[in-house]
Amino acid sequence: MEILAQLGSITNQSLVFATALIFTAMGGIFSERSGVINIGLEGLMITGAFAAGVTAYYAEAAGLGGFSAYVALLAAFLFGVIFSLIHAVASITFKADQVVSGVVINLLALGGTVYAVKLIFDSAQTDTLNDAMLTKVSIPYLSDIPFIGTALFKAYPTTYIALIIVLITFYLLYRTPFGLRLRAAGEHPSSVDTVGVNVFTLRYLGVMISGGLAGLGGATLVLTTTSSFAANTVSGQGFIALAAMIFGKWHPVGALGAAFFFGIAQNMTNVVKLYEWSSGIPEEFMYMLPYVLTILVLAGLVGKAYPPKALGEPYDAGKR
Repeated sequence: MEILAQLGSITNQSLVFATALIFTAMGGIFSERSGVINIGLEGLMITGAFAAGVTAYYAEAAGLGGFSAYVALLAAFLFGVIFSLIHAVASITFKADQVVSGVVINLLALGGTVYAVKLIFDSAQTDTLNDAMLTKVSIPYLSDIPFIGTALFKAYPTTYIALIIVLITFYLLYRTPFGLRLRAAGEHPSSVDTVGVNVFTLRYLGVMISGGLAGLGGATLVLTTTSSFAANTVSGQGFIALAAMIFGKWHPVGALGAAFFFGIAQNMTNVVKLYEWSSGIPEEFMYMLPYVLTILVLAGLVGKAYPPKALGEPYDAGKR
């Protein structure tokens, strides 16, 4: 029973790390299934984390208490949607190189938010949150189940929301006309245009949903882990989420599994520290583990994952 409890605790903590990746990977799926490469997931997470940190601070000051976190999540979603429009306009309307546009989003987000924090708080980071920080919620009866209860049903609200988002993403993409059209826009956009559906609208929606969900991913880091926003809050999580999406073959369930895998890798950094034999290992090597695994996984499996056929190709209605 003690071993089960420990495994349940490790799984639960891994889910904490995986939650931000799940949100962002789902967002990446919407964008890339529509045919738009979104290297800018990192930047969109940064903007979401920034929006959440600032909004939660002022919501706390206004006396909203625990409700501040949910106001911050909404702000992060909206800010992510708005910021993603830069990528959408550049890559869809002006047909700019989508990879270059995504890189610009990352640089702009990091530089812009750090500068804004300096202006607002006269510091390198936002003030520390108190009441706005989310706490874990136990689901009655289910949380008492050995291992499963500890692993899945004693979690932050954002974890439950992320898992619901996975179900919604799967349903939208594979059970609705909207999902069929979105996927078709990333595979055969000319065919979509031929039947009277606007490819540009679908791609805009894909990128905007991507921005909103990535913003939620960034907000999750602030509201459950760091309690403030700084330049290193996201620290490469967007790229790991991008890897999870590719590893999961642009499928919601596959991306969920990949995000959990990377969440375990990140959690192992903390778990290994508990053992005496790890004292001789430099701490920097511990923090390298998730990123090394990301490289190894992509190097070994990305060749077997086939992206949407029209991914990265600007659509020109005149050439259909």
